[in-house]
Amino acid sequence: MNLSLLRPLAERPGPWASIVLDATHETEDAAKAIELRWRAAREELAAQGADEPTLAALENTVLNHRPVPGRYWLAAFATRGEVALTLPIVATPRDHVAAFGPLPHAMPMIAGYGEQVAWLRIVVNRVGADFEGATLGGSPRHGQISGHNDYPIHRAKAGGWSGARYQRAAQMTWQRNAQEIADAVGDMATSMAAEVLILAGDPQARHMLIEHLPEWWQKRYIESDVGSRAPGADPEPLDDFTLQSIARLADQHIADVLERFEIQRAHNAAAEVGLPALVTALQRSQVKTALLINDLSSTARLWVGERPFEIAITEEEVRALGAENPQQVRADAALLRALAATDADLVLVTPDEIDLGGGVGALLRYADASTRHL
Repeated sequence: MNLSLLRPLAERPGPWASIVLDATHETEDAAKAIELRWRAAREELAAQGADEPTLAALENTVLNHRPVPGRYWLAAFATRGEVALTLPIVATPRDHVAAFGPLPHAMPMIAGYGEQVAWLRIVVNRVGADFEGATLGGSPRHGQISGHNDYPIHRAKAGGWSGARYQRAAQMTWQRNAQEIADAVGDMATSMAAEVLILAGDPQARHMLIEHLPEWWQKRYIESDVGSRAPGADPEPLDDFTLQSIARLADQHIADVLERFEIQRAHNAAAEVGLPALVTALQRSQVKTALLINDLSSTARLWVGERPFEIAITEEEVRALGAENPQQVRADAALLRALAATDADLVLVTPDEIDLGGGVGALLRYADASTRHL
């Protein structure tokens, strides 16, 4: 899981107010229900010491955010009167969150957000395409791409002195549209760092689009036989296909990381197990990917300073790193801040998937003689 979306939280000092609450807008009384949930969360935050400007900023975000379709939860994080991150979560978290402390309580959001895959879906016909997708940070992308809608678009029927000419002209128009759409798709997919293209729509137009895609993307697409730009077309089959395709890729990401970890651990290479070893590696920005048992009930604590690399098992250790005002915080909050600040990834696993001593492990960017092993 790429943690780039947490950078705004990792790079700013606290204290932080964190909320995750049900913000679904599917009923007539949804606005009132959300307001009541927010009031309860506000009371919890105030009781924990949250300041009024921060509470006011969160209230404005919760009560005035743009709703998304279907059932979802809203995660928001604010400090010093400013909201730094807001994100809708489609997967249902285990419970609401209303926490105020030195670091953001972001693990419930991350656990609900799940493994991320940047994707772009294109539904194409002979004159254009509709597109939709999401970046690794969860930012949505949607809109339309238009080619040359010049006459003729349809091939002429057989026969007649001008039939062959019109058929050639129609074919040239289709090819020109396919090239323009393919160029736009390639640029867009590259700019959003998409991992995969999902292609749907008219079979012949889809085939021509694939032929005109840049070589890089010709190896990174999935075709769907459902989905159409026709007015009134049912979007549900294509949405289901998209969700299943992305879920398979996400599962494959996790499987690949677990396989690499097991191989490196077996060879005593750049793989670590245990919280002390992971903390030491984070202090040195060695962690490429952290593995963490998905357990929100964990009571583990760590000591931190104001800077992300100031993270340690004991107060004495974190002071030795330069922390002037150490604080003891939730271990998962400290780990997330350090991982996000050092551009490391995270994989949440279950005990059934892998045996991790102490519930944590890591694949390292490098290992040397001073690397701590447990």
